[in-house]
Amino acid sequence: MHEEHINHERWAIPYGDLVTLLLAFFVVMYSISQVNEGKYRVLAQSIAHAFTGVPHVIQPVQVGEQPTQSPLISTIASLQPAAPDGAVLPRMLTTPAAPRAAADAPSPQLARVADDMQQALKALVAAHQVLIKRHAEWVELEISTDILFPSGVAELTPQAQQPLARVAAILAPLHNPLRIEGYTDDKPIHTAQFTSNWELSAARAASVARLFIRNGVAPERLAVIGWGAYRPVASNATAAGRNANRRVQVLILGGNRLPARFYENSPLPAGAKP
Repeated sequence: MHEEHINHERWAIPYGDLVTLLLAFFVVMYSISQVNEGKYRVLAQSIAHAFTGVPHVIQPVQVGEQPTQSPLISTIASLQPAAPDGAVLPRMLTTPAAPRAAADAPSPQLARVADDMQQALKALVAAHQVLIKRHAEWVELEISTDILFPSGVAELTPQAQQPLARVAAILAPLHNPLRIEGYTDDKPIHTAQFTSNWELSAARAASVARLFIRNGVAPERLAVIGWGAYRPVASNATAAGRNANRRVQVLILGGNRLPARFYENSPLPAGAKP
């Protein structure tokens, strides 16, 4: 009977594994120490994928040599605001800069248009029948329909012709896009001509558009919109609120950007009914 042979070289197996792991560790350390953002990003995504198992879309990487500074430090530094003396401030200690007041002011051209309409309609503005609102990218001319149309009618009154003609004379030489919007109160209407407030508000806006065209405004600049009773500015529970909701608005746009109400739900005022 032979004695079992004792392997005195068993230590070499774990030693070899240890050396292999150390080699892999130093290779990884060396690879991330290189100043190549592409390698760093790919390695980070590979590690995240290995631990989470969630597939990731590899972002485009920049090829070529990068600055000698560590990519992580460079990224953090680029996000920090610079202090007046050139030092980098911690981001958590900074606050967003307040928006400039000039950002809410209309462009010089729109400001001139608003001034001209203010002067041309000063009597109606003083009587609170016309309101001119200035925005950064458009100007709104809001006119109470009580001075434009009889109740339930979309034909302009004779006394509305002259002030609207003055507005058209101001707008005709311009190239700005124009949006004419009609609004009503929530009192239902059902006549042979208008089956709802939708038709009435759109027809009133179209009447203003036709007058503008007759006074020299290019028709391709115009768009007609009927909001009906669904964009109130006041509560329809009172006569004053209903009167405020019956209106026509002319928007003079500084560009192609539309007000928020064209593409999202505007919040209704307190007490207003949709």
